[in-house]
Amino acid sequence: MNLGLAGKTAIVTGGSAGIGLACATALHEEGVSVVMVARDERRLAESARALAGRPGAGGTPAVHPVPGDIARAEDVARVVAAARDRLGRIDILVNNAGAARAGAFLDLADDVYLDAWTLKLLGYIRMVRAVAPQMISQRDGRIVNIIGGAGRTPEAVFLPGSTANAALLNFTRGVSKFLAEHNVRINAISPGTTATARADRLAAQRAAAGGMSVEDAKAQMAGAIPLGHLVDPAEIAALTVLLVSDRVPSMTGTEILIDGGQTPGV
Repeated sequence: MNLGLAGKTAIVTGGSAGIGLACATALHEEGVSVVMVARDERRLAESARALAGRPGAGGTPAVHPVPGDIARAEDVARVVAAARDRLGRIDILVNNAGAARAGAFLDLADDVYLDAWTLKLLGYIRMVRAVAPQMISQRDGRIVNIIGGAGRTPEAVFLPGSTANAALLNFTRGVSKFLAEHNVRINAISPGTTATARADRLAAQRAAAGGMSVEDAKAQMAGAIPLGHLVDPAEIAALTVLLVSDRVPSMTGTEILIDGGQTPGV
C-alpha cells in the first residue's frame, strides 16, 4: 500500500530502541526523513547509523540522531529547534519516550511517580506544544502518542506508569478538539505487553515486587494475553504509519489498542 508519505518529515522520541526504533524504521521505509531522539547517545548513534543510507520510498530519506531527554523542558525546545533546522518543516510527531518503573505499591516513593509523570505525561505534552505552532501554520500535521494498555487496565505493581497513561488518554482526546480546527490530527496507540528490552526490565521489576522468579513473571505476563504472544514492535509501527498517512483522514482523538485481546471490557 502506497501511503503517500514520501518526502514528509518526522520526529520520533524514544527512537533508539524498541517501539520507537520500529516506528522510525517504518517511517523511513515509507520515504520519511526522521529525527530520532533518545537519552542514550551511544545507542541512538548506533541505531541511526544502521538506518541511515537504507533506501526508502522515493529515494534515501535523511536520518538525524538528536540526543535529548524530553523530561527536561530545555531539551524539548532544543530537539524541536534542531528538527526544524535539519528537516525544514515538521509534518509528523511520534511520542514514544517513557520508562516508568514497576514495583510494589508500598515500596514506591513519590519520586518514582514524579519521574514517570515528568518524562511521559509532561514530556508528551511539551512535545505537542512545541511542534503545534508549525503544524498549525502549515495547516497540516499528524501526531501519534504511544501510550499503553495500563491506562485502561491498571495494575497495583505499575501505578506510576498507568496513571501517566490514563492522563495522556485524557490529554490526547482533549487537545484533538483544538488541533482539529487547524487540520492537525492526533491519535493514540496503546500497546499491550510488547516484545522489547523494556518488557524484560519490567518482568524483573514485577518479579521482585511479587516475590517470584523472572521466568514466572514473564510466563504470567504472556499468560494474560488471550492470543498467547507478546506484541511485535513492528505491529505498532505499521499502525503508526497508517495513522500519519491520509488513508483515514477523519480519525482524530482516538485510541487504538494493540494488545492481543488483553484489555477486558469496553
